[in-house]
Amino acid sequence: MTSETGLRTVPVNTRARITAVHADGELGRRIRDMGLIPGTEIAVTGKAPLRDPVALRLRDFTLTLRNNEADHIRVEILEG
Repeated sequence: MTSETGLRTVPVNTRARITAVHADGELGRRIRDMGLIPGTEIAVTGKAPLRDPVALRLRDFTLTLRNNEADHIRVEILEG
């Protein structure tokens, strides 16, 4: 069973796969330019003390996103 959720709510040390990016215009282009496209596997590696930003690991690099950016990304949690 897969569960789809917003990237902001994914707990630290969890792997997920991007299912959709719901952002248009400059923000959508910026998110996609960072490699955050549907089908990409990511791991949430950390969150700041106030939970913003969120740190992600994908394709051998680490990326941080603000929560207002992460809100546009839907993911499915991967088992194991």
